[in-house]
Parts: sequence; structure tokens; C-alpha cells
Amino acid sequence: MRKNLIATAMIACVLAGAGLVAAGDDYKLDPVHSGVNFQIRHLDISWVPGRFNDFSGEFTVDPADPSKSSFKMTIVAESLDTNNKLRDAHLRSPEYLNTKQYPKMEFVSTSVQPMEGGYRVTGNLDFHGETRPVTFDLKGGKTAEMKGQHRIGFTTQFKVKRTDFGVAAKVPTQMLGDDVWMTISFEGIKK
Repeated sequence: MRKNLIATAMIACVLAGAGLVAAGDDYKLDPVHSGVNFQIRHLDISWVPGRFNDFSGEFTVDPADPSKSSFKMTIVAESLDTNNKLRDAHLRSPEYLNTKQYPKMEFVSTSVQPMEGGYRVTGNLDFHGETRPVTFDLKGGKTAEMKGQHRIGFTTQFKVKRTDFGVAAKVPTQMLGDDVWMTISFEGIKK
């Protein structure tokens, strides 16, 4: 009887441990140590850089089975910042981002695959009233401890076409480039 109890307890411990590994680790994005930046061509002679100051996200990373990993990020469109108040007001207007009607952008992953140095992530980007698939390479995955918190970090750079999302559709691409380069770097704190 005692042997059966010990064996049952050992099996329960192994199964409980396996369940923890299979579920992956859940993280909340740390906005203090993260950034959402962009750049776009102007008149085909220079780049205008900018960023979004208000964003949040959460993700699950399962190195043992990356297909069980997931990423979600929400960006507040009104938080656009190009370091020029007049330009920012113009970009928030109905002619461009129309932040009153479309207050947020959201990305939700649908597939995560391992690749050398990180993950290839595919998901849906909901932006300016349109939802389109986006795929990017997420580099990183290194971990660190800071003030008793377990952290992990990633970086990506990818482009989206503004006209695919109906942003400034009437503005010629010679005046304002069609490709918007996004650079996102983030740390997550383990929940």
C-alpha cells in the first residue's frame, strides 16, 4: 500500500511538472523597457521617424513547443509622436490615422514557429479599420533577472503598406511613402 502511495505521488509530481513545461511561461510587456518606433519616406528624399508612446501587451513563450507560444500587442493610435506637434495633429486627423474613429491598433498572433535566433511570428494586424495578416522575425529570447523579476526580451523590424490599411489613400506615394517600417523592441516580465 505504501509503495503504491509513493509511486502515485511521484507520478503526480512528474505530471504536474510536465503540465507547467507544456503551458509555457506567461509574460506582461514592460512599457518602461520597450519601444514601438516607425519611419516613413517623405517626398522620396528623407525619412520621418516617429514612435507610439502608449502600448501594452502580453505573450506566452514555450521553448519546448513554440507552436504553443502566442503574442498580443495593443497600440494607442493617439499616442503617435514625431516630435512635432503640428505634424502629429495632422497625422491624427481623418486624412491620415483618424484616431478618433480608430483609437487603437492591435496585433494577435496566429502562428509561432522556431527559427535560428528567435521565432517567425504570423498574426493579424487590426489597424485603421482593416485586418491584414503580417509575418515577421522576432529575434531574441534571452532572459535575465532584475529586482527579483524574471524577464525576456525580443526585437523585430518589418514593414507594412499604409495603403493596404487605407491610411492616407489619396496621398500620392511620391509625397508620402507607402512602406511604413516598424521597429519594435520589448521586454516582458514573467507573471
